[in-house]
Parts: sequence; C-alpha cells; structure tokens
Amino acid sequence: MQYFVTVGLSLLCSFSAAGRVEAIPGQTLDEAVVWIRANSTLRPVRSERLLVRKSDTPAQRFTFWASPLQVGRASPGATGGVIRTEEISFFDMQNGVSRDRLQESLRVIYGPTIYQDYTQAKRIYTYPAAQTNDAINRRGSLTSALQGEVREGDQYAYWLEIAQQPNGFPYVGKITVFLKDDLSKLEAELRKRSS
Repeated sequence: MQYFVTVGLSLLCSFSAAGRVEAIPGQTLDEAVVWIRANSTLRPVRSERLLVRKSDTPAQRFTFWASPLQVGRASPGATGGVIRTEEISFFDMQNGVSRDRLQESLRVIYGPTIYQDYTQAKRIYTYPAAQTNDAINRRGSLTSALQGEVREGDQYAYWLEIAQQPNGFPYVGKITVFLKDDLSKLEAELRKRSS
C-alpha cells in the first residue's frame, strides 16, 4: 500500500490510434478498461476490468471502481453504455485515511486537469452541518461518523467522504468523480440521509 501513499507516484498515460484514452465519466466502458489496464498507478491484474483491488494486509485496502451506474443509491434506468461514476476508496486501520490522501490520489490517478477542476470546484453540500452534529452524536447515529462534501466543477462533480471511529480515527474514505447530471440526485439522497 506504500505506493499509494507516496507523493511521487507517476501516472502512465494510455494512447490508442485515435489518441489519448481517459477513463473519466462520459467515456465508454471499453475506453475505461483500456485506460485502467494501462495505468501504472492502478496496476490491475489480468482479470480486473472496471474494479481494481489492492491489499497489503487485512487492515489496508485500496479500491478503484468505474461504473455505468449513477452515483449514490442504485436506480433503475438505462446507463447509456458510458461510465457515469468512478470511485477511489481506502480502508486503512494503520495509517488512517485523510482528506489530503484522498485528494492526492485523485491528482495522481487523473492528472493535473481533473485535479484542478476539483480544487476550483464549488462546494454544493457539506455534512454533517455544524448545528446538527451535536444532535446526531446524541442519537448515536452512523451518520455522526461520516464527514463529507459534494463539489461541482466545470467538468465533473466530486464527492469526498470519510468515516471515523468513535475516537475520531478516520479509517475509511472515498473520493468519487461523477457526471454533473447526477449531482442533484446525490445531493437529495445525502440531505435525506442527514435528516
């Protein structure tokens, strides 16, 4: 898992006869598979296509997942044959999962253009809200352990979420890149979950 933590990770770009192939939302499933397989950071094994899993120990896991489904809860309907959602997630009981680690993973896997879109994106929704955090903690709800935010960039939307143990140790986190068309759906689901 050390290669996912270090800052100096390199990203191998994949090229085809038609030009650069990027596995970003809006691309076809086949383009995503080509990019994932050629990605030196993801390093998929032969059988991995849209889901890449790495684990050094049972206490440390990394997952990259590209999906034609909408972000958030599964919903019926046609997917259009394109990637709608991509998620980078970490489970790390040894080192923890910080916001900086998730953001650095985004930069390393997607490169500077997508990373800049993320950093300049407008915050749409942040949770838990400060005024409701105490009430949630008193109820002992699972949502009290979740901190997250949803952002809208010029190109894509982004969802960052970190789960903490009761002692505040952040042991799991994810950062998701998804189509902006699905932003209102996710925001409504998160607001409903928090109420």
